[in-house]
Amino acid sequence: MQTRRHFLQHAAGALAFSAVPWSAAHGAEGGISLGMSLYGMKSLPLPEALKTCAGIGYSSVEFALNAGFPTEPKVFTAEARKEAAKQLQALKLGLPCLMLNLSLAADDKAHAAALEALREAGRMAHELVPGNPPMVETVLGGKVSEWEQIKNRMAERLQSWAETAVQSKISIAIKAHVGSAVNSPERLLWLLDKVKNPAIAVAYDYSHFELMGIPMAESMNLLLPHTKFIHVKDTAGDLKKFQFLLPGEGRTDYMAYFKALKEHHYTGPVIVEVSAQIFNKPGYDPVAAATKAYAPLVGAMEKAGVARL
Repeated sequence: MQTRRHFLQHAAGALAFSAVPWSAAHGAEGGISLGMSLYGMKSLPLPEALKTCAGIGYSSVEFALNAGFPTEPKVFTAEARKEAAKQLQALKLGLPCLMLNLSLAADDKAHAAALEALREAGRMAHELVPGNPPMVETVLGGKVSEWEQIKNRMAERLQSWAETAVQSKISIAIKAHVGSAVNSPERLLWLLDKVKNPAIAVAYDYSHFELMGIPMAESMNLLLPHTKFIHVKDTAGDLKKFQFLLPGEGRTDYMAYFKALKEHHYTGPVIVEVSAQIFNKPGYDPVAAATKAYAPLVGAMEKAGVARL
């Protein structure tokens, strides 16, 4: 019988491509860009959100292209995009990524819509940062129990995503999620191995693996060689009952986390993601949340000896 460890070792070794770090693609050498995802700032006008993030001290942001957000493509006009690009430059904020929640488990109609959404995200990426477009980051959908039944179809869909990304001259970072069909490093590696396209890389988010009891070192050893983007948030509880928290509110050892990133020579964006479990609560304050998340991460980076971009 093939053990979990044997499978992971084989899958990691089988991947033939490597992902180019965002920092390298954007002319930066060494260090990490600490940023804030505007997924957690839905209630703020975009100019205010950008000014707030820069004022706190973040050096980059992630735009959320999901429905209802200020940067949803159908409401984010060409003029607004130009203004946003100017403001990003004025505030010296990087834009390494665009969040676009899609599903590889979708039916044919939804899959066609996802491909068009990727094309639109590509157009937006080039408009916002000409020459160095941000990548697109997404979860993958489906149910944990469906994996064996749908994994081949998911790989076929991902191949279509990759082809669309190449045509749009962007890359896509895919993320495992504790509640989705792709919920573990080995499932993510399986998809990468099936597609083998450098346009597809990993969006690493340890919080989902932490809830599954997967050690940080194991997940990093497997996934960081293929990672172009990182989300950070904290956790409490287990798979039966869990809560996503702000960095520093839970059990993640961030000094060990950043030391490990340094040992793996990861250079690129580390972006705070505020979970919907948090921002959907009554009285949620996006400015307070962004401010609270910043201090423990900066402190851990300093203690770990990690340079900031």
